[in-house]
Amino acid sequence: MARYRGPKTKIARRFSEAIFGPDKALEKRNYPPGQHGPNKRRGGKKSEYAIQLAEKQKAKYTYGILEKQFSNLFEKASRLKGITGENLLILCESRLDNTVYRLGISPTRRGARQLVSHRHITVNGEVVNIPSYTLKVGDVVGVREKSKSLENITSSLNSNTKKYDWLDWNSSDFSGRFIISPSREMIPENIKEQLIVELYSK
Repeated sequence: MARYRGPKTKIARRFSEAIFGPDKALEKRNYPPGQHGPNKRRGGKKSEYAIQLAEKQKAKYTYGILEKQFSNLFEKASRLKGITGENLLILCESRLDNTVYRLGISPTRRGARQLVSHRHITVNGEVVNIPSYTLKVGDVVGVREKSKSLENITSSLNSNTKKYDWLDWNSSDFSGRFIISPSREMIPENIKEQLIVELYSK
């Protein structure tokens, strides 16, 4: 399974956001990476292209999607009715690994991908080990019976306090339902999707 394996704090510092989750190193050094530190003057104003590219990179790293996958998602989003940028984020949110993360089964998207690929997660009662699997309204995401006692799953669920309007979690049977397709207003990620659309439209 292809995924980004490089330094997470360095990427988070590039965007000045904890896109991989809480990061103490980012709090201490909340300025872009580089050998000259925070006082180094960086070459003037960014070009329009650089700003658009940075936004696409931030979205890719946030959702843990590689370039080819992200390009394919954009193509799919552009063919759907509605606003392409919003469609793109909705497709990202509809991925199985992202939904496992949103339900609190894993504290990170990276951990959620691992749970899916290691066959701990079911969709409508069947084991699915494809992190990019796209969920549809009504699908039920659950923890496999043999995996319900895993410490990393139980501790994540016990500490999870976040709820999302498009998901409904049933703690008694370790499952959550994808009840509606999320609107842009529901998605909390700080991503300017219109910049990504402009980049791909060049």
